[in-house]
Amino acid sequence: MEEGSSFSMDTLMHEDIRKISVGADYKSGAMHYIVGQSVIGGDYLIHLIKRDTERGSMKVWIIKNNEVVLWKEFNSIMPISIEYNINF
Repeated sequence: MEEGSSFSMDTLMHEDIRKISVGADYKSGAMHYIVGQSVIGGDYLIHLIKRDTERGSMKVWIIKNNEVVLWKEFNSIMPISIEYNINF
């Protein structure tokens, strides 16, 4: 971490993740998951992408008719690129 930058575990608890890309080849081989993206034939939307610090994984939650369910979980062995929402 660069000198002068601040970081705390509290920051991890309030991450605002917009997108994850899973796979070693970002441009041509990775699967991309974006909050709000239509999935499973358009029946569901990605509702939330969240880091599970206890399990060391990334979880993708989907929603349909106000019911939110866990759809995918990627363990720490998988190469994952994370994009955050930038709220100024």
